Amino acid sequence: MLDDAPPDTLTLDRLATPVGTALLVTDQAGLLRAFNWTDYEPAMLAWIGRHYPASRLGEGRSPWRGAFEAYFAGEVAALEAVAWRASGTPFQLSVWNALCTIPAGETLSYARLAQRIGRPTAVRAVGLANGANPVAVVVPCHRVIGTNGSLTGYGGGLHRKRWLLDLEAAASRDRVAA
Repeated sequence: MLDDAPPDTLTLDRLATPVGTALLVTDQAGLLRAFNWTDYEPAMLAWIGRHYPASRLGEGRSPWRGAFEAYFAGEVAALEAVAWRASGTPFQLSVWNALCTIPAGETLSYARLAQRIGRPTAVRAVGLANGANPVAVVVPCHRVIGTNGSLTGYGGGLHRKRWLLDLEAAASRDRVAA
């Protein structure tokens, strides 16, 4: 979703998860603007300062806390309802929107993602846009893997990427078995 108007106020919520404390940043309209982990908090705060320099940031409760709690408890479809808005270039936004088309429990290579957005030779640029995703997990950049099936970079750490993919694969298997 295009970031057409910078928010006046941002609220930071901290949520304990099985893989560390998550940081959820929402605006006054309740849109998710950023998601990261406490071990990357300084980088996230710097990103917020660059993209939303006039916004005031305070601590509070995210309206999406329940959706994230449900997701981390195995209800992976819970994040589909989370409304987000991101600051990025048109190319980045095209990559982030394409990421949202990868179903939970599935993965896609960077090359296939580049093809999906109609830019088959832009594999490196797709990787950079993937890495610049400010609303990780909701915009599922963790679902992108190497062409050979290997796990490749994830801003939250490869241990989290593996855990997220395992959670989603298990939920997917449970849906099929039901």
